[in-house]
Formats: sequence, C-alpha cells, structure tokens
Amino acid sequence: MRAIFDTIRLMKRSGKKKKKGYVDHSETFDEFLAKDGLLAETEESAIKEIIADQIKLAMDKKGLSKTAMAARMKTSRRQLDRLLDPDNPSVTLATLRRAASAVGRNLRVELE
Repeated sequence: MRAIFDTIRLMKRSGKKKKKGYVDHSETFDEFLAKDGLLAETEESAIKEIIADQIKLAMDKKGLSKTAMAARMKTSRRQLDRLLDPDNPSVTLATLRRAASAVGRNLRVELE
C-alpha cells in the first residue's frame, strides 16, 4: 500500500500525466465539484430536495393531501407540484414561506 502512495507522490512531483480513472484522494468531494464548476448547482439541487422532503413530511404528519395543502397556500395544485418537484429550481421565497406557514412551520433563510 505504501508503494502506491509513493508512486502517486512521485507522479505529482514529476508532472507526469495521470492515468485515466485516477482518483486524487487528497481533495474533498466539494473541491472536486468546485474544480469542475458543479459545486453551486449541486448544493442548490440538494437544498431544494431537502426542503421539498421537509414539506412532504410535514404534510404527511398533518394528514394534508396536495389539494388541501394547495388550498391552505392559496395556490394551485400545479404550483404545489412544482414546489415539491426536486428537479424544478424555480421556486420563490414567497411560495416557500406560504408552504411553511400552511404546515405550521417557519421559513428561515440565512447567509453564512
């Protein structure tokens, strides 16, 4: 095993081209995604999916159907379907706030 790490170190130092399929274990997954320009898109998609799942769970806990949830939000069922679709990125903060309120939750958005 040590020989493999020594070979990798030598390759890095010598500037030799890495073989296809080579995985650089010194970088994190976030660094890998950032290098390929995919980090922001991946994080946005993950956040949207988490929020959609939280809303679905809250609806189930309250026993709300999609029709009842849409009525509470004063919106259409189609709009609710877009909100719950993790692949649809076009959701406004106002819609998220109404959804949270409809299931008795609060929406919190913060900058880090």
